[in-house]
Amino acid sequence: MTNLIDIKKEVLSLNEELIELRRDFHKYPELGYEEFRTAEKITEYLERLGLKTERFCKTGVVSTIEGNKEGKTIMLRADIDALPQREETNVEYASLNEGKMHACGHDGHTAMLLVAAKILANHKEKLNGNVKLVFQPNEEQAGAEDMIKEGVLENPKVDSAFGIHLWTPVESGKIAVIEGPIMAACEEFKLTVIGESGHTSAPHEGNDPILITCKIVEALQALETRQANPLDPITIMVGKINGGSAKNIIAGSVNIEGTIRFSFEEEKKGKERLLKNFKRIVDGICMAFSAKYELQFIPSNPSVNNDREMTNLVRKGAKETLEDEKNLIKYRCLGGEDFADFTHRVPSAFYFIGAGNREKETHYPHHHPKFNIDEDVLKTGVEMHVRTVFNYLNM
Repeated sequence: MTNLIDIKKEVLSLNEELIELRRDFHKYPELGYEEFRTAEKITEYLERLGLKTERFCKTGVVSTIEGNKEGKTIMLRADIDALPQREETNVEYASLNEGKMHACGHDGHTAMLLVAAKILANHKEKLNGNVKLVFQPNEEQAGAEDMIKEGVLENPKVDSAFGIHLWTPVESGKIAVIEGPIMAACEEFKLTVIGESGHTSAPHEGNDPILITCKIVEALQALETRQANPLDPITIMVGKINGGSAKNIIAGSVNIEGTIRFSFEEEKKGKERLLKNFKRIVDGICMAFSAKYELQFIPSNPSVNNDREMTNLVRKGAKETLEDEKNLIKYRCLGGEDFADFTHRVPSAFYFIGAGNREKETHYPHHHPKFNIDEDVLKTGVEMHVRTVFNYLNM
């Protein structure tokens, strides 16, 4: 039913505006639940389209396009937060907010959904149902669950949800999707190893927590390589270590923080087993070295689980969008994504639009200070949003 309008032509006519929006968001990145300027710009844009907006979770913006006929409600979601990252791209639209950067593509996600909203609003009389536009804050810290608690899936009740991630590990020009788990569950951890401070000239009179922490970090890798089924991918990464105050002082304690990412067929059982084994290793090493510890697990998000029917709908739209069906590929990764919380409540599909192009220097990984996206693929995201809506509501 997407032949109701010339989608490609309309998307191309708005391409300059699309890139301008993305660059504006990129210049003014804001961290989770601090996206006040971003939210204002989104609100102003939507209200110029004649759409009513609501605020969720302080900086989240939600609007519903009501079609000409009654029908189901499809939700399209874009995340709007940035990262505490110093940008090193040297592009003309680089971050003006020191120490903050859109290093994950959320600026592009926001721009794509706004332009898709313009096209859909201009043709709402052709829609057999509703389109709920969700601009979600704080994705990096699992803001989706907060949005759900405030009722984002109600009034009108959401029947299906779709999300896009611009993805530099996938080559530009490709769209990647697969049914079932597509991104991993994620659990964060904080560990404090408590030793005994002292002088480095007399190590026997203290209890060095740095040495103990090194043993723990090394031993945790065995959970990945020796104590887990190789067919169940696991990644345990320590991203932060703080300990010690001077080169000649034995530290009193060491703090480490990191993430545990996994994808299991039986997710709940697998998670419980993994966390139990994690604690066992920490407990055993600290006991061996007569040290104490404090361990905290912080739930982040479950796995992103794509519904078969919704995944097929994405594939249909991708075949209509792409010039060559060979560019529609299967892909999954161990990245975490809080869109997972939507997928566990309503039939959903989350997918990747390749944005990696070495010639344009957009090949850097996400969360890298030189991260950037190939802006030529933004229009692909807009087209996919629009086609998904028409294919779902008017099928």
